[in-house]
Amino acid sequence: MDTQQFDALIIGFGKAGKTLAVALANAGKKVALVERSPKMYGGTCINIACIPTKVLVNAAEHHQSFDEAMAHKTTVVTRLNEKNYHMLADRETVSVIEGEASFVDDRTVKIVAGDDELVVSAPQIFINTGAESIIPDIPGVDKPFVYTSTELLDKMTQPKQLAIIGGGYIGLEFASTYAKLGTKVTVFERGDALLAREDPAIARATTEALQAQGIEIVFSVDVTAIEGESTATIRTVNHDDYAGYDAVLMATGRRPATMSLNLPAAGVATDKRGAIVVDETLRTSRSHIWAMGDVTGGPQFTYASLDDFRIVRSQLLGDGLYTRAKQKTLPYAVFMQTPLGRVGMTEAEARATGREIIVKELPAMAIPRLHVDNATTGLLRAVIDANTGQILGASLLCRNSPEVINIIKTVMDNGLPYTVLRDQIFTHPTVSEALNDLFA
Repeated sequence: MDTQQFDALIIGFGKAGKTLAVALANAGKKVALVERSPKMYGGTCINIACIPTKVLVNAAEHHQSFDEAMAHKTTVVTRLNEKNYHMLADRETVSVIEGEASFVDDRTVKIVAGDDELVVSAPQIFINTGAESIIPDIPGVDKPFVYTSTELLDKMTQPKQLAIIGGGYIGLEFASTYAKLGTKVTVFERGDALLAREDPAIARATTEALQAQGIEIVFSVDVTAIEGESTATIRTVNHDDYAGYDAVLMATGRRPATMSLNLPAAGVATDKRGAIVVDETLRTSRSHIWAMGDVTGGPQFTYASLDDFRIVRSQLLGDGLYTRAKQKTLPYAVFMQTPLGRVGMTEAEARATGREIIVKELPAMAIPRLHVDNATTGLLRAVIDANTGQILGASLLCRNSPEVINIIKTVMDNGLPYTVLRDQIFTHPTVSEALNDLFA
């Protein structure tokens, strides 16, 4: 079989991969981009994660029905998927190839789509295959009413009762949204509290907000089996059994999607979780192969993947100065009906550094704008270095927090003291003006 030659081969249509394809094509390179599913043109974010879930969050907030929400979700995802495909496929020097990629050697990749097979080669290869759901070895996980987050987004019939195995960020977003859409939701969490990475005060406030939505949360529970024919019964250790669920979501984490790549054939090293090991410039153990985004085992955010693109672009098309060591602190948001925005350290993490710190706290009830919106649930916390006045971290559990957290990050990135926010003039009535009071 003949081997097709390209200047660059990108495996995976994620944020870093697709953006790099455009940059390399603009630089005159002949680029091949391989994606195993046409449903994933544009990457995880727009197809099965950020965008469709936030469409549902917004629909629930605006009291749309489940059917209306899912129809809108499908329209938005289809539009963005097609836009992303044509953004690359319509370029003369970019070839979008559908199929499953696996390495033959460190410069050659075999691509299989059904009975079709293609071999491509390039002196530079970039891996951007993202992450995939972890399915624990529990009897019954193969039943038709058990779903991953990807599969549940394709279920167009609303579950009357939804069991969610796992109380992490993905599970809580689905719990809050589906509850708002009218589904009875139960969350099964192995630990004795939600959100172990967060300040305990924020975790407690989040739990209370979810319970106020009518969500049942079962703590300190191990699920031993999922049984039943038309509906699910959740069997647990040292707990009662829970029955009557017409859908079960396995929200038990995600891992780097590397299993099918045959990385040993290329000599690309991975860690024990299957994540590709990279250096500060995102080169793998083969200097002409790079890895970007979730597949490296780092934070699973599309904007983190975009920043990985910036590192690779700097190395290949720029001055080479931007590396992982220069990446700023990443903020993140959990888009529940009362969303959580977070950046930097928690109180415990800050105290562990030995710094003298100041903790600021403000209930969402104190924010006039949230009274206007009838959304006074939540809590705002910030941690400040007492000696320098610099903000070490903040957690905002309230409406609009995913937007407002970016203001705090900008102040942190520029080394400015908290007094900049304390004394800033903000428009009124807004949630951002609450930073005056939080940092007072």
